[in-house]
Amino acid sequence: MSQQQVLVPRKRRGAELGLTVLAVLIGVAAYCAVGLGVEGTVPAGALKLTGALVAAAVVGHVIVRTLAPYADPVLLPLVLCLNGLGLAMIYRIDLGCEDLCLGGSYQPLANAQLMWTAIGILAFTAVLFVIRDHRRLQGYTYTFGAAAIALLMLPLVPGIGQTINGARIWIILGPFSFQPGEAAKICLAIFFAGYLVLKRDALALAGRRFAGIDLPRGRDLGPIGLGWLLSIGILVFQRDLGSSLLFFGLFVVMLYVATERPGWLVVGGGLFVVGAWFGYLAFGHVRVRFDAWLDPFSDPDRNGQIINALFGLAHGGILGRGWGQGSPQLTPFSFSDFIATSMGEEIGLTGLMAILVIYGLIVERGLRIALTCRDAFGKLLAAGLAISMALQVFVVIGGVTRLIPLTGLTTPFMAQGGSSIVMNWAIIALLLRISDQTRRPAPEVASYDRDEETQVVKLS
Repeated sequence: MSQQQVLVPRKRRGAELGLTVLAVLIGVAAYCAVGLGVEGTVPAGALKLTGALVAAAVVGHVIVRTLAPYADPVLLPLVLCLNGLGLAMIYRIDLGCEDLCLGGSYQPLANAQLMWTAIGILAFTAVLFVIRDHRRLQGYTYTFGAAAIALLMLPLVPGIGQTINGARIWIILGPFSFQPGEAAKICLAIFFAGYLVLKRDALALAGRRFAGIDLPRGRDLGPIGLGWLLSIGILVFQRDLGSSLLFFGLFVVMLYVATERPGWLVVGGGLFVVGAWFGYLAFGHVRVRFDAWLDPFSDPDRNGQIINALFGLAHGGILGRGWGQGSPQLTPFSFSDFIATSMGEEIGLTGLMAILVIYGLIVERGLRIALTCRDAFGKLLAAGLAISMALQVFVVIGGVTRLIPLTGLTTPFMAQGGSSIVMNWAIIALLLRISDQTRRPAPEVASYDRDEETQVVKLS
């Protein structure tokens, strides 16, 4: 009896290794170019950065090869490339700020970012080691939902909650500060995926038809109403416009992906417009953001940040001033909220578009994982994680380029910030785990042919 031929997917770890080497070279070259542009010599810390990036790449590659051998081979190199470019840009701003302060009280941030990158790699490793099968997360759907709500409420707790730059989204634990909302983003994606798997049949039922679109039934509007109230609560109590938009947008898009009903996008879009109008009328900080978006030059003193960022982009032009040749340090928070405009000034519109393409590739790989995943929970979770990345990048880049109002979110993997970089590394680990489970060949089981009394290996 002939055995069934099975096509076994290639692991593609060799391709990942080659791309990882290229990503490390890009980061190291950018770092050296910064030193040559500012000081005329290769920075003294180039060897340290090279060693750190090589160590991160080796650890990441070995962990994936060991714990997720069939995972997507492109995600890890893309993230390492962004991480390396972000470190180089933060080092560039450190040098510029030291010159402005004349060696005064400025504390360099590149070393801290390097430390958080190492912690991010540890989180990446821990997720792949602990979560061997993403489908088990579905059994903790409501646990993750409760954890997300608890994390979002932590900054409101007296004593540990802290208001920084007008937003109460931080907690202070000793010498460290942390944004619980970054971890809540992952918990919410898991909760939404598990909840929608259970409820999608009911939520997919059509109600009234309007303008050729089947709207959801009135009785099914509860979940999206709760999501809307949660986002409004974040806006009211934490004064965090970016997270409010991100969480509500994530839920609406995942709801559409689960039900394939455009009516949910219509309802979600309507609720977003109502919430935005309410926020503009009720809260001064939202009104300030809108006014800066519509006409930043009406109040140059208050809107100097966005004005400097726009002039920086214009100064960079198409090809940029070159690494170390611009003045990104003149823009407040150029190392975090406005790191995209800092990159645009140094490497131009061309370099900034290349960075956006890298983000687009990360989102594309995440959606590809969702399309090929065999279980509904994994599909929704991978789609949700990819969508959260896409929404965050759109909100950040749109804000600093005046496409939409500023929101205060961070640019994933590039902006300075420990909680952001650690949680985004955890997101990549989850995507790789789902990808490994999806591409891994089905296990073989032994059965016996009673007629021939011989053991035959068949696919389960």
